[in-house]
Amino acid sequence: MMTTDQARSAVVFPGMGPSRFTDVGKFMMIDPFVRKRLTAADEALGLSVLDGFRTEGTDFGEFAQVAFFVNSVALADRAVQTQGLRADVCAGFSFGQKAATAFSGALPFGEAVRLTYELALCEQRFFEKEYEDLVTLTITRVPATELDVVLGELAGRDEFHEVSGHLDDGMHMITMRQQVLEEFQRRVSAIGGYSLYSMKPPAHCRVLKGLRARAEEEVLATFDLADPELPVVHDHYGSLVTSADQLRTMLLDTFDHPVRWHPVVDTLRGMDVRTVHVTGPDRLIHRLEVTTRHFDVVALGPEQALRPARSSSPKEQ
Repeated sequence: MMTTDQARSAVVFPGMGPSRFTDVGKFMMIDPFVRKRLTAADEALGLSVLDGFRTEGTDFGEFAQVAFFVNSVALADRAVQTQGLRADVCAGFSFGQKAATAFSGALPFGEAVRLTYELALCEQRFFEKEYEDLVTLTITRVPATELDVVLGELAGRDEFHEVSGHLDDGMHMITMRQQVLEEFQRRVSAIGGYSLYSMKPPAHCRVLKGLRARAEEEVLATFDLADPELPVVHDHYGSLVTSADQLRTMLLDTFDHPVRWHPVVDTLRGMDVRTVHVTGPDRLIHRLEVTTRHFDVVALGPEQALRPARSSSPKEQ
């Protein structure tokens, strides 16, 4: 049995679900850790993130994405300063890769803000002309055998579909045409499954190689990534990312590779990680059975941060 002082800790940045100002705006305005990061984000963009987030009116717009990124990093700040987090490794699931890039030291925070913003605009330009009818749906309580049957029905009709992610046993992300979304949801419900939420634009699809190429040329080529100071776990393969080139590849893989959470769990277990801090507005990762079965999970999202606690504030840098 491993002794307590051998146990390691990880910080995990969650993927992004629908993000609305009405859900987190109050938190962002009053939390001292977020306010400090927002000041730096505004300086990096020359724009007010809060104002843009408040007025853009879309769940996955550029300001919604920057706000989610800022909240995730700020909540990691809070975990470090109020919960004694000393991470030995980090991971970013899907969109959480961007926060992991900043937290690992591979890119200064202000540059990571700009990267998040520029990638969001790049995606918008791409989807204005390409794959406008695709959507990615997250479903749960659907065993792999049942999923194969339902996807086989789509294939039998030559209906486009891709598996965009595996999150847990029975929990998957499926990309399809928006025209068949409601029918697919009804079919999932008929076999005892449940549809969580859909994302438009879609994500993690092989057909998005063009978006990957555009993001590489128009955005990532303009940023100078460094080797991460903290190892990052690749959310597609579970491999350790320890160089700038590997990190750049990981950030590009997210466009056209399915995300998979089990390999990340396996890698963290292999590193003797016992405690996982999930920092960010998370709806899934800290609740997944594969996460809670193997780790002591400390979730720190806006809801937990707003609960009455001992007073604390960010240290001056």
